Amino acid sequence: MDLNSASGVVLQVLMQASSQDSAVLKPAEEQLKQWETQPGFYTVLLNIFTNHSLDVNVRWLAVLYFKNGIDRYWRRVAPHALSEEEKATLRAGLITNFNEPVNQIATQIAVLIAKVARLDCPKQWPELIPTLIESVKIQDDLRQHRALLTFYHVTKTLSSKRLAADRKLFQDLASEIYSFTCSLWNHHTDTFLQQICSGGETAAINSLERTLLSLKVLRKLTVHGFLEPHQNADVTGFLLAVFVRLKQFLDCSRNIGAENVCRERLEKIIILFTKVLLDFLDQHPISFIPLIQRSLEFAVSYVFTEAGDGIVFERFIVQCMSLIKMIVKEDSYIPSKNFEDSKPETINAHQIKLSFFTHQTLTEICRRLVTHYFILSDEELAMWEEDPEGFAVEETGGDSWKYSLRPCSEVLFIDIFHEYSETLTPVLLNMVDTIKGPTCVEDLNTLRIKETVYNAVGLAAYELFDCIDFDEWFQSQLLGELQVAHDRYKLLRRRVIWLIGQWISVKFKADLRPLLYEAILSLLQDPDLVVRIETATTLKLTVDDFEFRTEQFLPYLETTFSLLFQLLQQVTECDSKMQVLHVLSCVIERVNMQIRPFVGCLVQYLPLLWKQSEEHNMLRCAILSTLVHLIKGLGGSSENLYPFLLPVIQLSTDVSQPPHVYLLEDGLELWLVTLENCSSVTPELLRIFHNMAALLELSSENLLICFKIINAYIFSSSSEFLQIYAANLCQAFLELLRDITNEGQVQVLKVVENVLKVNPAVGPQMFQALLPPVFRGIIEGEPDQILGNLIEMWVDRMDNITQPERRKLSALALLSLLPSANSIIQDKFCGIINVCVESLHDVMTEDPETSTYKDCMLMSHLEDPQVIEDEEPPTEQDKRKKMLALKDPVHAVSLQQFVYEKLKAQQELLGEEGFRSLMETVDTEIVTQLQEFLKGF
Repeated sequence: MDLNSASGVVLQVLMQASSQDSAVLKPAEEQLKQWETQPGFYTVLLNIFTNHSLDVNVRWLAVLYFKNGIDRYWRRVAPHALSEEEKATLRAGLITNFNEPVNQIATQIAVLIAKVARLDCPKQWPELIPTLIESVKIQDDLRQHRALLTFYHVTKTLSSKRLAADRKLFQDLASEIYSFTCSLWNHHTDTFLQQICSGGETAAINSLERTLLSLKVLRKLTVHGFLEPHQNADVTGFLLAVFVRLKQFLDCSRNIGAENVCRERLEKIIILFTKVLLDFLDQHPISFIPLIQRSLEFAVSYVFTEAGDGIVFERFIVQCMSLIKMIVKEDSYIPSKNFEDSKPETINAHQIKLSFFTHQTLTEICRRLVTHYFILSDEELAMWEEDPEGFAVEETGGDSWKYSLRPCSEVLFIDIFHEYSETLTPVLLNMVDTIKGPTCVEDLNTLRIKETVYNAVGLAAYELFDCIDFDEWFQSQLLGELQVAHDRYKLLRRRVIWLIGQWISVKFKADLRPLLYEAILSLLQDPDLVVRIETATTLKLTVDDFEFRTEQFLPYLETTFSLLFQLLQQVTECDSKMQVLHVLSCVIERVNMQIRPFVGCLVQYLPLLWKQSEEHNMLRCAILSTLVHLIKGLGGSSENLYPFLLPVIQLSTDVSQPPHVYLLEDGLELWLVTLENCSSVTPELLRIFHNMAALLELSSENLLICFKIINAYIFSSSSEFLQIYAANLCQAFLELLRDITNEGQVQVLKVVENVLKVNPAVGPQMFQALLPPVFRGIIEGEPDQILGNLIEMWVDRMDNITQPERRKLSALALLSLLPSANSIIQDKFCGIINVCVESLHDVMTEDPETSTYKDCMLMSHLEDPQVIEDEEPPTEQDKRKKMLALKDPVHAVSLQQFVYEKLKAQQELLGEEGFRSLMETVDTEIVTQLQEFLKGF
């Protein structure tokens, strides 16, 4: 591309590409795409986005195309890679001036310089870092800021490289520039503090921005730039200075109003200080040991004493709590059970923690967490009133929830209570004693405190197992709390039913379950939606528990299911519907067939919910999961759902449809369950198998369930299925066998085996093409040689077959070669008899009264097995497999009799003398054992 003539043309096309008119935009984008691989194109783009007189939108587009070009064409091995000459020109041009006036474009330029640095620095671009360092010293505000912005992005990108050689290069770089960066940070920090005190707001904002950028650089250098950072004086000096600077900035934030424009940036840099400490602890726990005491003193002081009153903000408290939690949980600070085996640094860290976390400190932390940080704020209570469902969704773990103060305080409480349970258990039990008995509904403050104590007891359930008689507490107090119907008491009704859910798998007598079910029924009719949703969650935990007894729950099943269904209809949030659907699924799964009389309303509602959830794939996943359990519960009668069910399976398993990304796993399970529970395969269900070819091509983690689905079709509808799909299936298997694991090959062979079992007349011809790749190396050579090799290998590998059924089948197969006059078979006679005797030992059981043997694998008739409680009843497929098993030679043919008949036939073929000679090739001990098994014939 000729630069002189091309600049104007490219500029014109970029202007067209920034148009809102699609008729102008599309051709321009096509043209730019064609130029991407033209030599000189990126030089033209550089000249355009560095020309500040041009339109901002055009320059923005130019820089984006340049950045994308780096990803595609900068590497030497890339197709249409840029020439080394053009790359050298571009590198030089990118760092000529740091004077971009538009912030967004400046950020994009900094990012693309960092992208080039990741590939070329320092070997092909040794001048980058020195140029940046010189540029951040310039007194010009704009140039200094842009250079510092670029310095940060370059450092961030280089620190993210993980190969050993790259990490060594970054460590060398860090050693060279760390001292300078510390000085730069200190300079900008001091400048800001002076300016904010003297009232120079605009200048202070500029200095604060430079402080933030230089601190971001230091964070990357400190965390990723040193193998043993505690041995570097500059690093330890910086980390100690972090605490000093943090206090200065916190004091500064106290002195400026919330409306001050500096406030937001000030809080941002305070959070960045805490990130430095958290990252350093995460990456270098041993190097952090000298900072443990200082960190704990600092964090606990601001979060759990009056020192933080009026200056700390929520995000800062969350960060401090995370710092305490990480120190408490860090494995490197926890000694071995055998204390003497611990490393010296571990013992040192442990002793620092031990001396800091005194009884008084732990007590204050525990009390303040429970009565201050656990407490529902006025804003949360207002949200409960105004948007109860939104409140319930947040409480169950919305994205914003897990980073907010209360859940973080709960996590810290759990970790500290676990680590120091001996100290904190009496503290919490004392708090429990203070809230015994009823509470006046007018005393909102006491209600809120009581709610927080119940919360703490639920969070510490596993630690309090031996300290609280929960069964007695449930009967004497908690049940009574649930029965107080006043609107204000909903705070406790919700928390108490949650508390029971936390203890249900820890300590809850089975005999008390009916009382709980009655309470749940009452609360599912509570006027408050939040209480009803929390109750549904506790119900799920209850029926999920291993001590759940179906017969105890059955008297409450109809009403419970009806109330859950009403709740499903009442909630409108996608997350709420998913939550209630999971509860319904769990109930259906546990009671299984007992659910059949009560599901009519749900069956009618699910098609409507599916239609309404078209834009909510995660809700559709929950519907699919519910359908899986519903089909299992309905069994054969699930065929009434086919008009809705089959299109759902079709969509969920069609890889050409975008939703399959979310729905495929659950859709495949639903497909399999539907097949397993159908009495016969309908034409519509058969048609869905068209989706299978594309699924097999994916060769993904879903391959195993795909094989199960194929086998289910074979068991359900072998003739029609094979007639339509056998050729395509065989071709798909041939493709798979070229690139599949041994386990995958076994699955293919199982399909072939099932076809042979179900349709022995048609199967061999249909899958004949599969035999060469499967038996490659065995079926090469003359027929007699092949036969001899096959028998020899079979006999030699017999010990690799561990299942008695398979061993018996092998014996039957080898015996089927007899009687024979073939010399190859007679040469292998000894091996065949050895296999038969081994199998007889596997399958024959002796009747002690008659001293005769019988084959324990014989099945004479179909028995309907008794369904044990909590055991899933047999599916339609289980019944089909049982019927097929009756025809299986393993279960239909007596190995003892088959051996006798085959040896008798061989004797008749060879005559007495010939047969005696053949038997002499067998070990006498084996012959003796054989005679013992054949006694009575």
